[in-house]
Amino acid sequence: MAKLRDFTLRDVEVPKSPERIISLNPSITETLCLIGLEGKIKGVSAFCRRPESVEKIKKIGSYSTYNEKIVDEINPDIIFTISGYQEGLTRELMKKYPVFQFELPSTPFGILDMINRIGIVSGKIREAQNLAKDLSKSLVPQKSGMRAYLEIDLGGPVSFGSLSYITSSLNYFGLSTPYDNDTKEWLEPDYDSVSNFNPEIMIFEGKMYRGTTVEETIDRLKGTSLKETAAFRNNNIYCTPGKLDFFAHHGPSFFTSAIPWLKGIIENQRS
Repeated sequence: MAKLRDFTLRDVEVPKSPERIISLNPSITETLCLIGLEGKIKGVSAFCRRPESVEKIKKIGSYSTYNEKIVDEINPDIIFTISGYQEGLTRELMKKYPVFQFELPSTPFGILDMINRIGIVSGKIREAQNLAKDLSKSLVPQKSGMRAYLEIDLGGPVSFGSLSYITSSLNYFGLSTPYDNDTKEWLEPDYDSVSNFNPEIMIFEGKMYRGTTVEETIDRLKGTSLKETAAFRNNNIYCTPGKLDFFAHHGPSFFTSAIPWLKGIIENQRS
């Protein structure tokens, strides 16, 4: 056992080579799989979908709930959660189980740091370092100089402020957003303010498991002030591919899928 301090500032005893891991955050789950620990993961949340092989792993609850009976059956060496929305879940689990909470990243570099920390806590230090090193190659800054707006359906329209890795990543690739200076992770957007900002690009991510299309999005925006933006007038509206979380996912796939897709949009605007 080793004592390591988690985001709750507790010194948590973690095994050097855990055999029974429960991971309740999709990004942590994906990272564990990519550093060689998929076989040690005995339970995940229903939202853990990457890689596809984790579908076979026992589901112990949703993103914020858990089945105590299933967790007891697994008898985990360690449970991994993340700060933010899972803080209430973490406090509840801590009453009975060994839990280590990681910090929700606020920048793409924070995601890389989280990958390294997952490697330290799980006993896969070098593997995590190599993964973070490979993923970091996509972080070449750009000076696109365009205005952008990004929205995700999380049960309603949600956009992001300066405390979010999403806004930080858009800024890193030269895109400004209407909420660059808002010291929030997420917020409910005011469409009139966004329209006044007049984005040249608008990106929309549909609800998990459903997704959305450009056609659906245009029909919805026709009844809002966003129809007055340059992005709407010039048909510069993009919807993320597939039905899974895309920008909302801050695991390794953010670097291998979301960032290349974003770069493609920027290049398309330049051509």
